[in-house]
Amino acid sequence: HLRDNHHKSNLLCGREIMVTPATLRANPTKEEAELLALYETVKGYEKEAEKLKRNAAMAKQREADEKFKREQQALKKTKKSAKKRKANSTEFPSAGGADLGDFDSDDDDDDSVLDEDQEDIAATADVDEHAMEEERQKQQLEEALGDKAQENIAFMPSLKRKAVSEVDEEVSLIQSAPGGEALPTPPRDFSESYGLEDAAGSYLFPPPTFVEDEKSRIWTPPSTANHPSEGDLELELTGFNSSLARSGSGNNTLMIKFSAPSDSSRFSLNIAGPGHRDYFDVLFHFNPRQFQKGGQLIVNDKQEGIWGMGVTAPLSALPIIFGQISCTLIVQINADGFDVFVNGVHCSRLEHRTQLPPDPCSFFLQFPSTDDYGSPENWSVFKVWWGHKPLMAGNDLSGVVGCNNNVTGGGLHPKKLFVSGLSKITEEGVDLRRAELERAFRKYGGPQGATVTVPVNSTYAFVEVESERQADLALAELQSQYRMNRARRSRYDATQEEREAAEVAAAKAGTKEEASSEWD
Repeated sequence: HLRDNHHKSNLLCGREIMVTPATLRANPTKEEAELLALYETVKGYEKEAEKLKRNAAMAKQREADEKFKREQQALKKTKKSAKKRKANSTEFPSAGGADLGDFDSDDDDDDSVLDEDQEDIAATADVDEHAMEEERQKQQLEEALGDKAQENIAFMPSLKRKAVSEVDEEVSLIQSAPGGEALPTPPRDFSESYGLEDAAGSYLFPPPTFVEDEKSRIWTPPSTANHPSEGDLELELTGFNSSLARSGSGNNTLMIKFSAPSDSSRFSLNIAGPGHRDYFDVLFHFNPRQFQKGGQLIVNDKQEGIWGMGVTAPLSALPIIFGQISCTLIVQINADGFDVFVNGVHCSRLEHRTQLPPDPCSFFLQFPSTDDYGSPENWSVFKVWWGHKPLMAGNDLSGVVGCNNNVTGGGLHPKKLFVSGLSKITEEGVDLRRAELERAFRKYGGPQGATVTVPVNSTYAFVEVESERQADLALAELQSQYRMNRARRSRYDATQEEREAAEVAAAKAGTKEEASSEWD
């Protein structure tokens, strides 16, 4: 009996309840029934405590919101009063031509101090409102993109982007407004400054026979697509002649009017030759990626289903592409490669990596619905034009990514070849692959033979021959056996060449020892 009373007292003091309804028999005794009643009472008290706690938290949140609103209203009133006082002080009338110096100087000083204080408060209010607006925009973007994009945003540098209202609108040359003022070009039309009316070319999209429907005039990738060709848009670029394009004549210019929303992570387009085999071979690939490494523009090619070495440019150094009402993309084909212009700015160049067809033919413009992995692409295409325009690239290409003089390391390597399209090998097959390529390129490597570098778990290799002339011969004679082209000069190659040149110059001057110590 004493033990039972002690156990009940523990329950009343709020200690751990050792007996639960699951441990009691189907027909409880009187004492067990009392325990059950006590258990239900405690459970009710716990629910009531949770409810009170939740109500208190909600009341505290409402109080904080009301306090924030009061502070904002006070800041706005202070800002208005400061502007009003400032306006009154700058437009103070001098009654009857009286000299302003007759007024009490102490009052003027007090007023000026008050004005300065209130101006500071107003400036602080502007900063607070701007910061809150940025925070709201960031939260809306994170909610729209989901967890994956939030991780990318967290690790990408913050880029200051112009607001839509700050972007200069393209102005038409047609002076049809009253008073001779220029009318702004509609956002889905090309600017009159491009002179398409007098150029030799035609609009490929929307087609001339399109239905008078707003949706039929715009192409967007379907959200349900799981493959690049599912619901894609493919247009034929007729009348291409490589010999004419090299001389700057013939059909050589592609113009696209598009819009990429601010929450778009990427989009792309391809230019493929005849017999491209449904995205298997691509001559030119244009792919802006907003959330990859702080934002990148990648141009590349694809041969035999394998992507080449991409040319990358940071989006921060280019005209704003994402979040604008519309943008104009221009791709020109010339003797050197594919030149890319965004809103009239020369952004990058992809040099020709495969020989263009020698005979007149048609190219194909592809707008894939997804990437190679089925991830959706998000953008809208308004208009597409194809025809002839004079070459837009200037003589100074120092700031254009992808040109020989602006590639990391300094352009193409004179003696090194990049052999791709090989079968993938493991560590055990490296020696066999190296021996195979050394035998194939032996006569181009001089007395010592060719130097072959084979990375592990790769489908490519590097072969360095004796001279630039031997590299040209190898490209001409072994092109049917291996898929290869000139390799890019790496930063290490450029440093080694500079060091060798410095040592040669120092040896001629008799100061080789000093030159080598400087490099060391």
